[in-house]
Amino acid sequence: MKTGLLNPTPLTPDAMGHAPIVDLMDMATGHAESAALLVKARAFAEPLLQNERFETGEEALAHADGVSLILHGIGAPPSLRGVAYLVYASQYLTQPEEIIGRAFGPDEAALVAYTRKLVQVQRNTRDTLGDDADGPLAAEQIERIRKMLLAFSRDLRVVLLRLASRLQTLRYYAESKQPCPRALARESMQVFAPLANRLGIWQIKWELEDLSFRFLQPDVYRSIAKGLDEKRVEREQHIERIRQQLLHALADAGLPAQVQGRPKHLYSIWKKMKGKQLTLDKVFDVRALRVIVEDVPACYAALSRAHELWSPIPEAFKDYIAKPKPNGYQSLHTVVRDEQGRSIEIQIRTQAMHDHAESGVAAHWAYKEAGTKGYAGVQAAGDFESRVAEARKTVLRQLLAWERDLAAADDAASGEAHRGLFDDRIYVFTPGGEIIDLPAGASPVDFAYTLHTNLGHRCRGARVDGAMVPLNTPLQSGQTVEIVSVKEGGPSLDWLNAELGYIRSPRARSKVRAWFNALAQQATIARGRDAVEKLLQREGKTAIKLEDLASNLGFRNAEALFDVVGKDEYSLRNIEQYLRPAAPEQDPDELIAQKLARSDTSRMGGEGKGVLVVGMDSLLTQLARCCKPAPPDAIDGYVTRGKGVAVHRLDCVNFRQMSAKEPERVIPVAWGRQAMAENAHYAVDVLIEAHDRSGLLRDVCDVLAQGKSHVLSMHSQAVRDRVTITLTVQTSDSARLQSLLAKVLQISGVLRARRK
Repeated sequence: MKTGLLNPTPLTPDAMGHAPIVDLMDMATGHAESAALLVKARAFAEPLLQNERFETGEEALAHADGVSLILHGIGAPPSLRGVAYLVYASQYLTQPEEIIGRAFGPDEAALVAYTRKLVQVQRNTRDTLGDDADGPLAAEQIERIRKMLLAFSRDLRVVLLRLASRLQTLRYYAESKQPCPRALARESMQVFAPLANRLGIWQIKWELEDLSFRFLQPDVYRSIAKGLDEKRVEREQHIERIRQQLLHALADAGLPAQVQGRPKHLYSIWKKMKGKQLTLDKVFDVRALRVIVEDVPACYAALSRAHELWSPIPEAFKDYIAKPKPNGYQSLHTVVRDEQGRSIEIQIRTQAMHDHAESGVAAHWAYKEAGTKGYAGVQAAGDFESRVAEARKTVLRQLLAWERDLAAADDAASGEAHRGLFDDRIYVFTPGGEIIDLPAGASPVDFAYTLHTNLGHRCRGARVDGAMVPLNTPLQSGQTVEIVSVKEGGPSLDWLNAELGYIRSPRARSKVRAWFNALAQQATIARGRDAVEKLLQREGKTAIKLEDLASNLGFRNAEALFDVVGKDEYSLRNIEQYLRPAAPEQDPDELIAQKLARSDTSRMGGEGKGVLVVGMDSLLTQLARCCKPAPPDAIDGYVTRGKGVAVHRLDCVNFRQMSAKEPERVIPVAWGRQAMAENAHYAVDVLIEAHDRSGLLRDVCDVLAQGKSHVLSMHSQAVRDRVTITLTVQTSDSARLQSLLAKVLQISGVLRARRK
């Protein structure tokens, strides 16, 4: 009993025993260039594939020929059949993409690359399947199916290549009578056949199911085949009799039609028997006819004539013309009983409906390849690209629906919900039909940043399925999104507010933050540049090149210098010291001779504020303005030129740099008794960073006043929602100041509070 395997147009073998590459149909449709590519591709692949075998044992060249013929049978263009040869030849090339790109073009090279990647995904998938023919798919398997979906979205022709290749592999196992690996047969049944069904490629779908059924459940398969074969002659005679009867009835009614006996596929029969608990003789559509007429009115007229001839079964009637299936399938289905009460299924459709049912997605790509010249009677007008994009989106929507159906069926079979693997992602389209993978709940802003960073920055509006929507609108799978942008501009701070819902993608969020961080750095660099340039003007050194100045100071470039100056992390005194000519070196003895001969008490009242130079009497001291030390800070002294000893905090950046350069000038110092007295006061700089708000400065000053620390000066700078406040406060003890800063840190909105 034959199971209705795909029967491509018979072709006469050539002298070598291979099927001819191009038949007259290819040339008659005006595909000379496409047909030439097919001939060239096979000639290119033949020496590489000759005498090679796949791991299945099948000859590589025979497999490629079989795939090409299957593609021919579903109406795929010759150029796609040519790519089938290149896919297999690429396995024997060291740099396949480069070689194929030079010989055939970048489009063919990219298609080969996508197909090769998908093959690897499928091999990994089969490793997880096991031998359970009817068991649910594993979570890992479903995740890999998603990867298959995304691979298909890059170039939908990959679908046809992979379906044809899998069918050819199953045919090889059937013809060679070798046992087919159960994982491969199960994948064909659970993944490839549903995919072909979703895309409406019925020829491949039925044969994949029947062959997989044959390998997975051979005993059941043989039992049904035997039951059908026992009455095959009687059934065929009956089908021919009713076929002629219906054909004459339609002709008498003036309805030109083709009436064909339609083979019933074994897997379909078994599913109906299992699902409805029927015996084989109770399956209605073992006997079936297909009627092809000129137009839709003729379909309903033919239906009426069939119901006049035989008694219809009302509950078995289905009108897929008025309400097509999700994959676009259209036809009238009815079941009638003849004079002996035997059931007959009849399908009635137009030729266009029949072509779509047999070829499905292949028709879209035959149309696409035609270009502006048209193909198979379809002329591509000025809106050709938009029509191709719509065809592409139609097919991709079927892939998305297939993914969801697969997950739902698997949930029901396993009792486990895999929704986490699918509901966390959505797939939307660009106007050109490209599919974009986004997190669930993503907005048009996420979509824009996924396409290009600059497009995201310049995004100002969005159209979803042609209608303008707010930028924080959650997108849904299958929608077409178009971004409205400006020529220049940047993102809004509102986009970073999670409660407003403008961004769900971490990638988009990081790009928006990077934009504002870059703006802040630019402002800091501008501030630093301004300070350095003003210093150069005061010193009369405007002729110095900024890059040279930065390099001599140890920075990689001028912007790095401006950045640290703008952040107050590098003192301008360092630049002053570099710019001013060094004074002649003085003997240390001369420096000591300049000390003031005053008593310890008078020295305590000087500018040094009670600082004692260890081992020295009456030496002039002064507190450094860069770090403003105060008791009980750890301090050290540095002998200056003509100004005595400068007292620095040990953690002072300037002091560390100077002491490293001239260690001989460092001299030990310590706080004297008067420095620790209650009436001693020191000016100390404090840096406070906080979120900007009204009343912030008042709250800070209140805390300092309660601690008896007077504010001598203040400077504040706001950048967006942040404010930096620099205060000079008077204190007698830095340790007491630290406790005050701890209280300042508790004020609402304060982020940091520290001494400079």
